Parts: sequence; C-alpha cells; structure tokens
Amino acid sequence: MGKKKLDVMAKEREIFIHGQVDENGNVIVPGCVRNGIDEQSANKIFDEMAEFAKYAFNKSHAACYAVVAYRTAYLKAYYPAEFMAATLNSFLGNLDKIPQYIDECKSLGIQILKPEINKSNTKFTVEKGKIRFGLGSIKNVGTVPVENIVKERNENGEYKSFTDFCERIADEAVNKKCVESLIKAGTFDEFEQTRSTLLASFENIMDTIQASKKKGMAGQVSMFDLGSNEEKEEMEEMKYTFEEHEELPNKELLSLEKEMLGIYISGHPLEKLRQQIEAQTNINTIDLRKINEQMSSNHSEIGEISVNEKPKFVDGQRVKYAGIITAVKKKYTKNNKIMAFVTIEDLYGTTEVICFENAYINSGKSLVEDNIVLIDGRLSIREDDTTTIIANEVKDFGEQKQKVLKLNITSCSEEQKERLRGAIRYFYGDKNNINVFVNVNGEEKSCGQIYLTDNILEIFKWIIGNENVVVEL
Repeated sequence: MGKKKLDVMAKEREIFIHGQVDENGNVIVPGCVRNGIDEQSANKIFDEMAEFAKYAFNKSHAACYAVVAYRTAYLKAYYPAEFMAATLNSFLGNLDKIPQYIDECKSLGIQILKPEINKSNTKFTVEKGKIRFGLGSIKNVGTVPVENIVKERNENGEYKSFTDFCERIADEAVNKKCVESLIKAGTFDEFEQTRSTLLASFENIMDTIQASKKKGMAGQVSMFDLGSNEEKEEMEEMKYTFEEHEELPNKELLSLEKEMLGIYISGHPLEKLRQQIEAQTNINTIDLRKINEQMSSNHSEIGEISVNEKPKFVDGQRVKYAGIITAVKKKYTKNNKIMAFVTIEDLYGTTEVICFENAYINSGKSLVEDNIVLIDGRLSIREDDTTTIIANEVKDFGEQKQKVLKLNITSCSEEQKERLRGAIRYFYGDKNNINVFVNVNGEEKSCGQIYLTDNILEIFKWIIGNENVVVEL
C-alpha cells in the first residue's frame, strides 16, 4: 500500500474484505465479513487506509521532518547565499543536480562566480553575497594539489603572475595535467595572458622551472643568479617564453569551461535563446527529472504522489525539447539498421534522445556535437528505466549557422582522392562535429560528418592542397 502498487492493492482489498482460503478450503485469513463486518463498512475502512498511506508518518517522524523543514526554510530565507553554497557542495560530482541548483541561485539573484586562482578555495564559498566556484570541483585537479595551492597562497600571499604560480607550486605535487585543467577552467584569467597563450606555453614554462631547480640542487650558477636585484627581476621575466595567441572564440571558452566544471558559469550557449526555447518547447530537463522522481517514488518513503493525481506527462505523449548536442553514439541493431543515442543538454541538465533509423537518416546533418537542435518526439516512460525521448525529427534550432568543411577535388589525382576517402572514413566516428561536402566540377555533394580539429584540418590540406580545403559557416 505504501508503495502505491495498485494491482497488489486490489488483490489485498479482496483478501481484507472476504479473507483467503487455501486449495483445501482451510481459512488462512478470515477477512472482515467472517469477523462480522459488513462489506460496505470493510470497503470504507480499506479506502481510509489507502488514503492515509499516500503520505503518512508517525508523530516522532513527522516532528523531525518539521524541524528540518523549518530550519532549512529559515536558512534559505535569511542566509540564501550560504544556504545555496552548502547545497551545491552537497551535490558536488552530481552533474544532474548541480545545474538545477545553479538555476535556483540565479532565480534568487545570487551570482555564481567562476573559479579564480587568488580567490577560490577548495569548495564553493560565499563572497560578498555571491558564490565562488571551488578549485576542488575542477576536473582532473584533485583535493591534495588544491589544498597545497590554497595553503601556499594563504601563507605567502596571492600569486602575482602565472609564472609566479608555477614557481611557487613546483614542489607541491601539482602536475601538468592539473595546471592544464586550471587554465581551461579560466582560473588564471586575471593575469595578462590569454587562455590559448597559456595552453601553448605552460609545459615549456614548467619544464624550465624544473630544470632550474635541478641546476640549483647541483650547485650550478646561471646568469639569472648574477647582477643587481633590478637586473635579476628583468632576467626572470626574460627566461620564460610565452607562445602568444589570440584568445579563443567565446563558444570554445564556454566549451572548455563546461568540460572542466561540468556546468557553464560565465555564460551558457543557450542563455540568449532562453525565450525562444521556452516558446517553442513544452518540456525541459527539470520536467523529465520530475517524471523519473515520480516513477521511483514507488520505492521511496517520501515524495509520494496521490494515486488520483493526473500526471502532466504520460508515456507516448508528443513533446518538443531543445538543447545543445554534447554526444552522439551510433550503433547498428540486430537487423543491421542504424540508430543513435544522442545526449542533449538544455539550461537545466542533460537527457538522452533516441533516434531510430528513419529519424537518424532524416536528421543526420543536424546530429553534430555542439549543435543546438529542436527535437520533435514522444516520451518513453518506464517504471524501471530513465525517461527518454524517442525522436521523430531533429532539426537545427532557429537560424543558427553550422560550420561546414568543403573539399574541392576537381583537380585532384586519383591517388589524392583515394587518400581523401581513407581520411574521411578514418575521422568518422561517434564524436563528429562538422558536416563534410565534396565539390566536383562545381557540384557539391554531402559526404557525411567527421570529427575535425586543427591537426586533422592540416592533414586534409596536406592531402589535396591548402586552396582546396575551406571551413565555412
């Protein structure tokens, strides 16, 4: 009864009223009627028990919940930033819950500040009514290196530059992977170098520092150890070489941020489309999460819903959902038909969309990572599984333009064409991020999708020539 299993309750009602006998006619459960209670009264008693079981506690249990609820409400009302920081810290690592609470912070007017090397601590902290992202929550960083970084800063003052940071943490078990993640997360943005410059330079700088320390241990003296203090400072600046690059496009910065933090802090690719998305869709990740919670409530003590309550969403219902594609996993069925499991993120979290053969073929050009799409499909709600959306159609959202790789093979030799075909096949996979078109004598033909990086782009240029390879919007 407490688990709302209606089929079981119907059987128990019969046993409760009329009792139960075994195959030999022996009475196992007498039931109400055998005990002198008429059927109408027995039904009324059972109905009252069923109603009570929808959400019932004994008094001691209810009192505990009341105290916790009162204290929680008090803290949220009078100390909202501190309350939300503690809540975020309690869900660290849970990428389904964090976006929901980040959005709650925004609705309360609490700003989330991105991590900074001279301001962040290990966990989320409150800073003048705002919440600062913790260094310990950055991917690939780890608790021990972060504690060493914070300890060094507290004991010897803020880090003055990126090279100052590298010198001071050289002996603190902070490896290159950790530093790379800190750069990608934007923790050094307060310094003068761009993230692209730091990513291109940090390994050489760290190697230079390690080499200098080894020379120092060996008792060697370099020219940097000679001269006046002023000359030493000038030489210190000279011994580190930065490979200067212009800053990455904002979309790529946000992508790195998402990769390292699990969420977007300084912005979200969908934020500027919030109103359009709300106008064109009828479901979001919060709604999908609520459906899952309602389905799992059959196995939970609290959070029960009334058996008479009409659900907002039902299995097979047509829905429209919009978000940015973060992963596309293709596979073939037993009947050798292609399908794809597409992970899509909206402003509140991620969900899985399933594209069977027809939807995949019709929507293939839109199924590219980092593409913003609108899904027209139906809900698949199962008691023992996570709710998903079965796509009927996937199309680009709004008037956004996708990058396209155009390859002109009009003047290419057969050998070059064969190499090109091999390269396209080789770089085709689950993480495709760009559509490919081949131009032959002025006629363009679609050639599917591939996963393109700067290095892969150079390979295509090497195969058919720089002038024949173009990336266009």
